[in-house]
Amino acid sequence: MKKITIKQSFPFLVLAVIAISALFIRPELNFDGTNTYNSSDIAWVLISAALVFLMTPGLAFFYGGMVNSKNVISTMIKSFVSAGVVSILWVVVGFSLCFGDSLGGVIGNPTSFLFLQNVVSGEPWPAAPTIPFSLFAFFHLMFAIITPGIVVGAVAERIKFTSYILFIVLFSLFVYAPLAHWSWHPEGFLARLGVLDFAGGTVVHISAGCAALAGVLVLKRRKAHANHIKIQPANITYVLIGTGLLWFGWFGFNGGSALAANSLAVSAFSTTNIAAAAAGLAWMFFDVLRGKKPSVVGFCIGAVVGLVAITPSAGFVAIPQSVFIGVIAAIISNLAMEWRSKSSLDDTLDVIPCHGVGGIVGMFFTGVFASTIVNPDAADGLLFGETSFFIAQVVGILIVTSYSFAVSYGIFKLVNLIDPIRVTEAEEEQGLDITQHNEELYVYRVADKVTLQETY
Repeated sequence: MKKITIKQSFPFLVLAVIAISALFIRPELNFDGTNTYNSSDIAWVLISAALVFLMTPGLAFFYGGMVNSKNVISTMIKSFVSAGVVSILWVVVGFSLCFGDSLGGVIGNPTSFLFLQNVVSGEPWPAAPTIPFSLFAFFHLMFAIITPGIVVGAVAERIKFTSYILFIVLFSLFVYAPLAHWSWHPEGFLARLGVLDFAGGTVVHISAGCAALAGVLVLKRRKAHANHIKIQPANITYVLIGTGLLWFGWFGFNGGSALAANSLAVSAFSTTNIAAAAAGLAWMFFDVLRGKKPSVVGFCIGAVVGLVAITPSAGFVAIPQSVFIGVIAAIISNLAMEWRSKSSLDDTLDVIPCHGVGGIVGMFFTGVFASTIVNPDAADGLLFGETSFFIAQVVGILIVTSYSFAVSYGIFKLVNLIDPIRVTEAEEEQGLDITQHNEELYVYRVADKVTLQETY
């Protein structure tokens, strides 16, 4: 029997300690608020949480379809495994760090809701008085799950699986949790500064885009990229399926962020769809304008960029402005991708120009087009004469990009010290599916002189 090292056994031991510790946590009575909660709001946010979770397999298909066929499984599992790691982390301490009692507007008290104590039977969150506090917690869990999964696209085809697991933990604790607290906790310092982020332009997309840049710089270029070898997408059908699931799930991502079944949810739902449609068309037509053929993958990428860009402003801007945001975001991200392709940055699936740049564009235009007519609890943007709010958005962008990149770069460097983060050149050549997981997308065997193909 092969000898198991401490490094190999450590993840299981940590999970075992958490499981045993959970035995000593007393159960709580389920919430009792029949006269307080609204059943329609509960139903909508439950559905929205499920829709946001659906985005995780959607992202897996979206990314899996665009990498080399020998790396499809290894790329897809990195999105799925985030659901496992972040869910356990969220229960233990993640939710407390995001929404616990504020420590100076910087981070939540980690003991506020340890193992989600005082959440199941707790008072509702102030911004969501008509739904149980536990539902609010699990709705936000879905955002925390997908964020590190986005980073995978930048470092695909060369990052070691075990190192990525450690990255998820550290990123969730030291990047995602502080940003969520800053932006979405009433006492968070960005919230008090007046920065508005409806559903995660900073917390999810800018943070993931900046972490992607950090990862690209630490892991450096793939051999194929350095040799200017163009990698063809493994399965464009997967990309289409992934885009459809992401688009569908994004209705919960943005619409659910209203935290109630109300007119604001309808408005966010509407702007989400229109921005995605406008961006998908803009990306495709802009390519044609430059002499290219209309691309299936291009439309899909454009639609996702539109979804990213509308995320921070979905509940603050009107439908006509969402068309403009989608078109401009697609053009800017398209040009950023073109620039990236000519540089030495090996961002495998262009997370930086799509999520990083798309998120920045969305936050910027929130400061321009936000209107109290759409959302009385928001602010008027630059278009409506409110300069101070626009300046707050720009300051917020600068703070979040600087923090996300610096801390993520440190995390990648630390992980690399603990366990070399990049696979060997031989493993990269053979493919991560077989070298990291001992599994293959296509398995061939010979039986009675006939080659049978089994697809998994």
